[in-house]
Amino acid sequence: MRYIISSALASLALTAAAQAEVPRVVTDIPPVHSLVAQVMGDLGAPELLLEQGASEHDFQLRPSQAAGLAEADLVIWIGPELTPWLDRALEGLEGGERLALLASEGTFLRDFAESGAEAEHDHDHDHDHGQMTGEGHDHGDDHAEDHGHSHEGTDPHAWLDPANAAHWAGVIAARLSALDPANAATYAANAQAAAQAIAATDAEVAALLAPVKDRPAIVFHDAYGYLAGHYGLTLAGSIAAGDAAPPGAARLAALRDEAKPVCVFPEAQHDARLAEQLADATGARLGAPLDPVGSTLPAGPSLYGDLMRALGTSLAGCLAG
Repeated sequence: MRYIISSALASLALTAAAQAEVPRVVTDIPPVHSLVAQVMGDLGAPELLLEQGASEHDFQLRPSQAAGLAEADLVIWIGPELTPWLDRALEGLEGGERLALLASEGTFLRDFAESGAEAEHDHDHDHDHGQMTGEGHDHGDDHAEDHGHSHEGTDPHAWLDPANAAHWAGVIAARLSALDPANAATYAANAQAAAQAIAATDAEVAALLAPVKDRPAIVFHDAYGYLAGHYGLTLAGSIAAGDAAPPGAARLAALRDEAKPVCVFPEAQHDARLAEQLADATGARLGAPLDPVGSTLPAGPSLYGDLMRALGTSLAGCLAG
């Protein structure tokens, strides 16, 4: 009996030691957190900085979050192009590793200048018009002042291409394995399972969107290029050029006079009044709010699939009507 108890205690000690070696991981936004949670599986739970309902472009860390960031073995994030607030927080920290997914080799990237049609690609990772106003602000042109990330150059919303998400699962597994070699096989298997789940979701969303891909839509801000490119959607424009910049009157007038959308989509965390006005002015239908970062969804491993299905369902539901 004493031998059995001693063996059990030794086994528990080895298990605890193995668990202690699992890296402490901090992530920036819900889709990244979801991918990391899938790859880590039962080995550990990554921390998510962006709270439910918060904006990824303008977020203030709580003291406890800043402390957790300083103690992290690995920070996995999209990169400074999306979350400049996290970039500033990381500048003053020493130790710990960083994995900027947008900069990882093999990631498909597009520029903001590309339209939905121009963003289409074939890649394999192996993986009466009433007056509308800009809330009292008139910046005059499409490149309004942006207090979030820049809307020139690389578009950071790359998780909306599921091929990137599947590729990133492997990238995440490789980095975790380098820090925790004892669990490398588990990370690799979990990444493969995540890629398979993403492929199944991709097929589901593609079936939803295929019948409506030629029907033009206006979205709230320029965040859907990867989604449009991957599924062949037709984007007629965006109400705001930037994430935090109020749209100028000239931009709104151009959309009203030139765009011929079937649907106009508001966005979670943004006032829907401009989308409502534009839909009324153009005779388009008003779609359900889109949530490209999953800010309204419960965080966890299933969030990425839930996010993509929600986008597909909202887009198809209005455009097919």
